[in-house]
Amino acid sequence: MEIRYSVCPHDCPDACAWKVELEAGKVVRVSGDEAHPVTQGIICAKARYYPERIYGPRRVLYPMRRTGPKGSGKFERIGWDEALSEIQARWQKLIETYGPEAILPYSYAGTEGVINKAGMDRRFFHRLGATQLERTICSAAGSLGYKLAYGELRGFDPLDGVEAKLIIFWGINALETNLHQALLADKARKKGAKIIVIDVHRNKTARWADDFYLILPGSDGALALGIAYILLREQWIDRDWLERNVVGLQAFVAETKNYPPEKVARLTGLTIEQIEALARVYALSKPSFIRIGNGLQHHDNGGMNTWAISLLPALTGAWREVGGGALKFNSGYFPLNRDALERPDLLQGSPRQVNMIQLGRTLTELTPPVRSLYVYNSNPAAVAPEQQLVLQGLQREDLFTVVHEQVWTDTARWADLVLPTTTSLEHADLYVSYWHTILQWAEPVIPPLGESRSNIRVFRELAKRMGFSDPCFQDTTEDMARQALATPYWQAQGITLERLREERFIPLQVAKRPFAVGKFATPSGKIEFKSERATQLGLTALPSHRPLQEGPETSSPELPFTLISPPNHFFLNSTFADIPALTTKAGVPTVEIHPEDAARLGIVQGDRVRVANSRGQVCLRAVVDESVLPGVLVAPGVWWSEFYDEGLGINALTSARIGDIGQGAVFFSNLVTVSKA
Repeated sequence: MEIRYSVCPHDCPDACAWKVELEAGKVVRVSGDEAHPVTQGIICAKARYYPERIYGPRRVLYPMRRTGPKGSGKFERIGWDEALSEIQARWQKLIETYGPEAILPYSYAGTEGVINKAGMDRRFFHRLGATQLERTICSAAGSLGYKLAYGELRGFDPLDGVEAKLIIFWGINALETNLHQALLADKARKKGAKIIVIDVHRNKTARWADDFYLILPGSDGALALGIAYILLREQWIDRDWLERNVVGLQAFVAETKNYPPEKVARLTGLTIEQIEALARVYALSKPSFIRIGNGLQHHDNGGMNTWAISLLPALTGAWREVGGGALKFNSGYFPLNRDALERPDLLQGSPRQVNMIQLGRTLTELTPPVRSLYVYNSNPAAVAPEQQLVLQGLQREDLFTVVHEQVWTDTARWADLVLPTTTSLEHADLYVSYWHTILQWAEPVIPPLGESRSNIRVFRELAKRMGFSDPCFQDTTEDMARQALATPYWQAQGITLERLREERFIPLQVAKRPFAVGKFATPSGKIEFKSERATQLGLTALPSHRPLQEGPETSSPELPFTLISPPNHFFLNSTFADIPALTTKAGVPTVEIHPEDAARLGIVQGDRVRVANSRGQVCLRAVVDESVLPGVLVAPGVWWSEFYDEGLGINALTSARIGDIGQGAVFFSNLVTVSKA
């Protein structure tokens, strides 16, 4: 038995440190690194199945060329030289005929490794002059909403949260999507803290909490403003701290008068008594912190929701104390030199930009059309909204699609060429977290399987074939990591790649009370209750509640239900849905419906039901439960198409509309109908 160490590469805030066990050079077990301050030997059930992803039957091991109709899954093995030569020839012809904007890269967070996520690829497509991709599908709206208040994505070190006496999980199913935050909260609870969950779904975390507030989709901002109304009415505020650290308070106070408890009760589905009790416990429990989740930002009003919630700890002065405040993301503690990594200076001119959320519309409506799609670190056939349009685009015979992938995903089946890529255990990379404050490095644990090649290697080779002689295309993974860390910030932290390679992980030096004495990165230098930047972005200058375009306030007899599609306990977005052990545990794709709605429609437990709107329809199995409010449906995703009865997944129903700010997605703002199938 041999022990080596690595880092979980997936799009999860915990960024766990892994202990990898090998027998005869083969990975046999993945577990948590006991020495890591956050991981502490514990990882999620999904990651424990990583050996099955590496060695499973769906692994792509060799370059493959399509031989049958698109989507048929018929491919033949070819060599790397042949595959790269075909890409080179096809792209050069497209560029000569239509210009480089005919080519579109499509990627997101299939790996969170800094170098293989966004490095050599960005250099290549900048130099090529391809159509630029706006990568806003997940966290853009909430990130910008938090920045409206604080100017940057910083909160406190999560390890200090054990000092809190009240922890609110707002719009986050932490036990399934931020496990170590839940474990830290449990430590705080053993010291006397109370745990509250606010969500649209009675999920695993809600059942585990001390108290749960079940609200209507998209009403989070209204609830935050209602709490603020009560805090101000009762003078449960830290006036001294507010006077020194905020701007726009007087105007905000006037705005909150539009959100008395009786109105907020109608908007949220809570009772007046619940709203009053929630405000009281939040005001009188010190220190308190709010963990702001991703779910609430996936609405038409997601940015506004986040802005409103993030202001609550400012009202109470929670930032004064260790373990007090709020935590959305901590990405601001990792200011990597992105310009050195991605080289935007290589870009000549101003190529057009398209939003990754609207891939279906891009492939079917954009003029002049995209004629080649290069997909990596993503599975858009499963995860992109308006799935039927996405598939319609991928079916185009005049679209040359290349997919660089680890396993045979839904998207890979539609490709013309499929290239095998390495897993995180087969290449080196640098890792940051958007939640904890520990920088990490991972060396390869095993050699690449088959003929797999990393992202950085393939883009270096493509650059050479396309005649790009810029020295940056010769950089190694280690070269790029050094460039990313070549700033005064990392020098002040005493962090170099050499030290990081030796120690594997290094906790950053982070203040225990980051905003105790102000110093905010906003235009005013203070927390902004009123924001001129918000008006420039198309919002009101003050937080307010905006009804969803498709939600409870706009439902109709024709489309009476609001559909939410949160993460599945057994998958991470669409990742891990290829592992039989996990899909067996997950069962089948389901939809949760309130008993009152089910009785009215004649639906009973286990019925096959059809959920539909103008964008598509999906067949699911009914789960009749009070886990949702009447008029709300919850269908955990994202399964691959083969697991749905009729081959269309939950994103056949979701809209490609853009949210209120940040060009973010509105996955959870969808009106649908449901009936027995």
